[in-house]
Formats: sequence, structure tokens, C-alpha cells
Amino acid sequence: MPFLPFRARTLRYRSLILMVCAATFLPVLLLAKNFVKPVAKPAINYPAHDFHRDEKVAFAADPYDTPDKANIFSVDFASHGFLPVFFVVTNDGDQPVSIANMEITLITAHHSKLTPTTPADIYRRLANPQGNTRPSPIPIPRKKVKGTISPKQMDEIESSQFAAKAVEPHGTQSGFLFFDVGGITEPLSGANLDVTGVADAKGNELLYFEISVDKYLNAPKNP
Repeated sequence: MPFLPFRARTLRYRSLILMVCAATFLPVLLLAKNFVKPVAKPAINYPAHDFHRDEKVAFAADPYDTPDKANIFSVDFASHGFLPVFFVVTNDGDQPVSIANMEITLITAHHSKLTPTTPADIYRRLANPQGNTRPSPIPIPRKKVKGTISPKQMDEIESSQFAAKAVEPHGTQSGFLFFDVGGITEPLSGANLDVTGVADAKGNELLYFEISVDKYLNAPKNP
């Protein structure tokens, strides 16, 4: 091995150290980049659910309204005025159920009607924290705040969304809905989640589903 000057040897050792650190920590960083959606249980296993026994279809809502639960996200949705709700659909029948035309509305105790926020609106809120994704009847000048949204945040928002169009027989579909609750005091207490537009395999619309969020709030909490 040829003799290297002290400075050259020092640079070489530094390079080796950097390579070892990269090999050690890069897999951890790459692993942390991916959002892992919770594994869904059958809908009837959640406190807040509505089960149509004759049609063998159940819907459930599990709000991620506490820091411990919301910790699965890297985005602090609460600080941006969003409420994540884990939405679960279970079909225990022998025929598929269509939810392609499904409409979901969160109706608060004060009769505010909220629909799930689109990823594009979430992006705008994150990039402009003072922005409002819900239209106001009175134009209010707002100071624009510059912001950025990282690829990790975009991937998390996209991959967490509820996006199913159908539920196969004896299957379950799940994902997150995000509601803009900015400025609403206690949006969950006394609220209902109404679901319409669900159809059976023949295209016949099922009776609407109504999920009482109080069932979640009043359920015993895990220690």
C-alpha cells in the first residue's frame, strides 16, 4: 500500500466514516419516510358504527383527535385545523357493494355540515397556514403566508386517504377522511357522520347510514 501524506490519509478516513454512517442511517431515514396506515378491524368493532343487519354492511368512524393517536402522522393536522377520521367499511354479504357515488357529511351539534377535504385543499392549507379551505360568504382579506410542503407530507396525505370505490364480499376497506374544523368548538360532541349513495350489486341504493360520534366519545378509553 503506497504511503499517503497525513492530510490525504485524514481525508480518506473521513470519507470512510461518512460511508459507514450513510450505510447505517440511510435505511432508517428511508423507512421513516413511508406512512403506515392502521390495520382496519371489521367496522362493527369500532364504538362509533352503524350496521345494517339486513344488508350486512357496516360503516365506522374512528376520529384521530388525540396527540397519541395523531402521532402516526408526520403532519400536525390539528394545528392546521384538520380533523383526521379513520373511516372503515365492511361488507359481510355475498355480493360486492358500490361506494363510487358515496357522499359523506359530518354534521356537528350546531348543524355545520362538513364534507371531507380534498388533498389539494390540504396542500394549500399547509403551504398557507392562514388560508381557509371552506368558502366564506363575506370576502375577508387575508395576509398570505409563504410555506412549503415536502414530498414526504404529500406522500403521507395521498397514501392515507380513503379511496375505495367498492367493497368486495366479506371484505373491509379503510382510509382517512380529513375535515376542516378550523374555528369550530368541539366539532365531535353531538355530531353525526351521515353516509349516502351506497349501492348494492344491482345498483339499488341502500338506506343511508348514520354514525353517532358520541358512541366514540363515550366509549371506555384504553389505559
